[in-house]
This record gives sequence, structure tokens and C-alpha cells, in this order.
Amino acid sequence: MELYFSPLACSLATRISLYEAGAEARFIEVDTKSKRLRDGSDFYPINPLGQVPVLRTDDGWLLRENTAILPYVADAFPAAALAPQPGTAERAKLQEWLGFISTELHKAVFVPLLDPFAPADVHAYTRKKVALRLDLLEQHLRDREFLLERFSVADAYLVPVLTWARYAGVELAQWPSVQQYYERLTRRASVAKALAEENVLYGEELERRKAAAT
Repeated sequence: MELYFSPLACSLATRISLYEAGAEARFIEVDTKSKRLRDGSDFYPINPLGQVPVLRTDDGWLLRENTAILPYVADAFPAAALAPQPGTAERAKLQEWLGFISTELHKAVFVPLLDPFAPADVHAYTRKKVALRLDLLEQHLRDREFLLERFSVADAYLVPVLTWARYAGVELAQWPSVQQYYERLTRRASVAKALAEENVLYGEELERRKAAAT
């Protein structure tokens, strides 16, 4: 498998899942500002939207959405038990959480808050949505270790999304169960390894952009 990723982007969820499964993969870094790979080649033929993640499977076909990639990875490595069995109520709950993270947190909250070009009224409107969504998560995570009964690809997705909170000016301390969940998961071996690697890569990316701007 090959994962096209950008440091600390939502593609981090797939890296975490692959590490959790002990899977071999090639990681290909994408500059989502220039839409170029590190070798200078154009990323648009890989994804016409210019977004990560993209997973190239061992069969050579491409998957381009977290809600497709993460269940695929889970099913490709069943011994890791990163998703409930298809056709079960628990699997439906997994899909529900993946949808919630993707649409209600990732796209509805953090994409506009992290966009430096979004108008101030867009930021203000978006901030009104934060409490309702994190209140729901707070209620669910109270006295729970994971989103489901055990660690799943939904947790792997939620970690990077919650990582963005500090960059977006969202104080997780207002939701203590969410904050405790996040801190607990960042100590998990697969998550800690992925975060440490991508924090380094993110720093290098910022240095390259700074050098290119001078």
C-alpha cells in the first residue's frame, strides 16, 4: 500500500491505523499548498481535488476519502480488530462515528476555523457550532475509553481532528472527558509514534515554506 499524506492532516488517521495493524506501507508526502509531491511531481493526477489522504491499494486502485480508506484498512488487516464485522450493529455505529467526525467536526468546524482566508463572520458563525458537537462527544466519552468498545479506526480519525483544536483556538479543557480521551490516546504506542513522526515532518514543511518565501 501507498499512503499520500500531509503532516498533521487527516491522513494521520490512516498512518495510525496502519501502525496499529503492524502493516507495511510506503508514505508519500504531499505539499497541499503547492499540490506537489516532494519530488516536484504534480499531485492533481492522483487526486483532482488536491487533498489527502489518498491510499493506493496493493491492487493499484486509489481511495480518496477517510470514510472509505479507514474501513478498507481495517478490513484488510482483520487480526488488528480495528472495525467490527460488516453487517453488525457495531459496524453501523462505526460508520456513524466516521460520518460524525468527517462532516460535523472535520468539515463543519475545523476546516473553516483553520482557513486563514475565511472571513471573520464565517469564523464567528462556525464557533457557534463547536459547543453542540463537542457536548455530544463529551456525553458519549464520559466513562468510556474509546468511541466503540475497543480502539477502532474511528478513534484513529478523531485523534488528528482533536489535535487541530489548539491551532483553531478551541480549548478542549471545556470538555474534560474529551480532553482526557485525547491525552490518553496520544500515549497509545501507534498514535504516539505517528504524531512524533508527523510533528517533525510538519516542522520541516514550515521551514521549507519559510525558505521559499524569502
